[in-house]
Amino acid sequence: MASNLRRGIASEAARQLAPKVTQLAPGLTQSFVRQALHRAINGVGPLAPAASAAEEQLHEQGGNVDKAIRELIENHVLFASAGGLVTNLGGLVTAAVVAPANITGLALIQSRLVASIAHLRGYDLADPRVRNAILVTTLGPESVQKLVKRQQLPAPPMAIATAPAHDPQLDVIVSGVLANELISRVIGKRVATTVGKRVPVIGGAVGATTDGWSTLRVGRYAKRELRPRADR
Repeated sequence: MASNLRRGIASEAARQLAPKVTQLAPGLTQSFVRQALHRAINGVGPLAPAASAAEEQLHEQGGNVDKAIRELIENHVLFASAGGLVTNLGGLVTAAVVAPANITGLALIQSRLVASIAHLRGYDLADPRVRNAILVTTLGPESVQKLVKRQQLPAPPMAIATAPAHDPQLDVIVSGVLANELISRVIGKRVATTVGKRVPVIGGAVGATTDGWSTLRVGRYAKRELRPRADR
């Protein structure tokens, strides 16, 4: 019951505060998400480019794509849970005061995971349609379903990645939607941590548990949603 109360408070706080955060930093929604994606695909600091990480796992797993994807998911869950790694990748975003490192770090880790899976499934990571699909996938299945139903997104990731043509306006829409979602998650997690401070261990464990579980769900969603290209 107490955990349900914490989640309820966190959700409500996130819903109310996320729009205000993006209003304070209007450039945030259009810049930091794309910058995180760019670095996820091209590599930054100790993190190799997404395609390189994917090919390395494919080699280690003897060419078995499914096993390589499973290893990629496990590795990125560990990255997300560690937390300290992503706070030391300097230069990830210019609005560091407004955007907590956790927001950009989580976007980077999850985008890299999805991009690695997309590469193994035969998608071109340089294709803007695929890049939008990667970002949409990081929202997770429930959020994507709701946003498509509300017509805030035109389609699920697979349909976006294989659309007949790239719609530049979708770049703006996807960046804004993802920024709001990530900010909501971080704010909600912080509120939950604060509410749980009276219980030893819970406060400190919330961050690692939430980021790790979220990344696991994103990886599984990418595995299901981004089906192999026919021309692979």
